[in-house]
Amino acid sequence: MDLRGNKSLDLQTSIVAMTHSLEELKSGALIGLKTVKLACGLKEFPEEIIALSETLEVLDLSDNQLTELPDSIAQLKHLRILFFARNNFTTFPMILRQCPALSMIGFKMNQIHTVPEGAFPPKLKWLILSDNKIKKIPKSIGDCPLLQKCALAGNRIEELPAEMAKCTHLELLRVSANRLKSIPKWLFELPKLSWVAFGGNPGAHQIQGNTDIEAFHWSDFTIQELIGEGASGLISKANWNAKHEEIAIKVFKGDVTSDGSPEDEMEVSIAAGSHENLIPVLGKIKNHPDKKSGLLLQLIEPTFINLGNPPSLETCTRDVFDENSVFNGAELLKIAKSMASVSAHLHSKGINHGDLYAHNILINKTAECLLGDFGAASFYDVNSVLAHTIERIEVRAYGCLIADVLSVVNKNEMHTQLHTQWQKLIADCTRSEVKVRPSFSEILEELNAF
Repeated sequence: MDLRGNKSLDLQTSIVAMTHSLEELKSGALIGLKTVKLACGLKEFPEEIIALSETLEVLDLSDNQLTELPDSIAQLKHLRILFFARNNFTTFPMILRQCPALSMIGFKMNQIHTVPEGAFPPKLKWLILSDNKIKKIPKSIGDCPLLQKCALAGNRIEELPAEMAKCTHLELLRVSANRLKSIPKWLFELPKLSWVAFGGNPGAHQIQGNTDIEAFHWSDFTIQELIGEGASGLISKANWNAKHEEIAIKVFKGDVTSDGSPEDEMEVSIAAGSHENLIPVLGKIKNHPDKKSGLLLQLIEPTFINLGNPPSLETCTRDVFDENSVFNGAELLKIAKSMASVSAHLHSKGINHGDLYAHNILINKTAECLLGDFGAASFYDVNSVLAHTIERIEVRAYGCLIADVLSVVNKNEMHTQLHTQWQKLIADCTRSEVKVRPSFSEILEELNAF
């Protein structure tokens, strides 16, 4: 939930700044390029693309009308990244398994109902199949040992294949808004899993408490300006007419995102309750002219900015920072304590944030922090046998967060012993055996002794 105007990125973003034309492709003007994007209503894969085989690494054919791929695509021997968002595929193309360098594939918002066995290329690292009609994930996904990021939200999947437990490099998984009858135990034993969303399934825990809050009429507010956009909604500054005060309003788009459903995000945002490191929720909207849902949020001071930026195509699951981002040891400790505290608060309520990242944290000049964006959050039963490991999956995300921030701390301001303490904490949080990682309460105790 970015209230400062930086656009929060979905798992699949526009990867090419410039869109090329079909005329340029056919004339040979694109020969020698590493990256090509075409969005011109294509109904057939242009064979001229194969002529780029000596250099082409990134191909974005999102926003077309394609339904199938030719066998010749396997000739693109250097192709690493391939995106087909918002096309008309109904079956995941088997030919992609023969693309030797292909590691990143996106088919978000197609009409895919079938993913054949053995369809994935051997070097697959990043798979986006959100918002399709898939009922079954092939067992052969277990033959993708390099898989790190997998988005399957918004499908019709009833169970995850047990073979997926062999994906031991999997760090980010989105299976929310499906038809999973149960959330498998092996999922929370994966050694590197850190960011997981599993809400909005029949087998997911349904919160028992009352998450209802006061609703206010849309006409009670005057919208001033758009200040941010996330995958799930638009955030605007607004005037609360009766109270003569400025607030923020998040209006949900209503579409399934790569993280999950806006309805779940709204419910979790309310259930999270009050904490000094959360953006206060003031109420919800009723009678929106387009019948959309929305939340009233406290308007955050403009001094707050995003702690980090979303992962790049190169970092895959790890955040990146601006070149001028630098912190000192005291600021790192304040960030670490704040995030351990708010995470302990959420897990005490049976809420797994699912997206504990620097790009979802707002920070000001005195290192005060606010955790936002509940788009990937899920409820779980704190009394269940899985509760212990679910929390410790998020502890690994916390360990990665601290490691990322530590990487931009001025090393000259931190003595060797303290740096060793931080490294030990990170190592404890990211142990491959999930159940032996510390809880957030234990992390907080350790930080208080720093």
